[in-house]
Amino acid sequence: MKNWGLRIGGAAVGMITVVAVLSPWLAPYDPLAIALPEELCLPQGAHLLGCDANGSDILSILIYGTRISLEVGFAVTGISVLVGLLLGTIAGYYGGWRDGVLMRFLDVIFAFPGIILAIALASMLGPSKGNLILCLSLTGWAGYARLVRGEIQAIRHLEYVEAARSLGVSDRRLFLFHLWPNILSPVLVAATFGLAGTILAEASLSFLGIGVPPGTPSWGSLLSFGKDVLLEAPHVATFPGLAIMGTVLAFHLLGEGLRRQLDPKARK
Repeated sequence: MKNWGLRIGGAAVGMITVVAVLSPWLAPYDPLAIALPEELCLPQGAHLLGCDANGSDILSILIYGTRISLEVGFAVTGISVLVGLLLGTIAGYYGGWRDGVLMRFLDVIFAFPGIILAIALASMLGPSKGNLILCLSLTGWAGYARLVRGEIQAIRHLEYVEAARSLGVSDRRLFLFHLWPNILSPVLVAATFGLAGTILAEASLSFLGIGVPPGTPSWGSLLSFGKDVLLEAPHVATFPGLAIMGTVLAFHLLGEGLRRQLDPKARK
């Protein structure tokens, strides 16, 4: 109960998830509907957050954009964690040439900013939700692999692992029931922070026009449209910017709360 970050972050992430799931019923208008007479209208009774350059309701676009952001965020994080968990475990447990190959490959990946690699890949593949998930996953697994490798190396020679090996436990069973449960906490915390970064990356790529396809309700796309009318209608860019900031902050609060809850040193 004293962990306010976990409580506030968890509640905020829960509300955002509910909005994403119920977006077809919560959105007051079709986010793709065009109503030119209401072009760039200010927030008012009929449109609580105003309209964009096409006369589309900004609140509806933000509600539907929540689903896109969370779909991409959870898909990319899930794929990245799975790949990083498998490769990091193999490198950390077996060592030798497997560890050497992985570490040299990670050195190459970390030599370039992840967002730059994602932009290059997305530019070659073209805008689509599937390509966006693929591009962010190809650059997102490396951090998890390095984290898992270090955690596995720290526990692979502990007594309970040696006891399991002496009893003839297979490597697969050893990973599933002895190693992975004991490294779950740092991986879970890293995944929570990774979700925030992925949502920000999705918005960035959509802002550049190489994320989701044109016509898809997205916070980044709306922010991109808003920059062109920033002086005339600042509300078009303000509300998606606040949505991105609030969502990233919520996941960061949740991640920090989980870290404090799962790490005894942090609690002290």
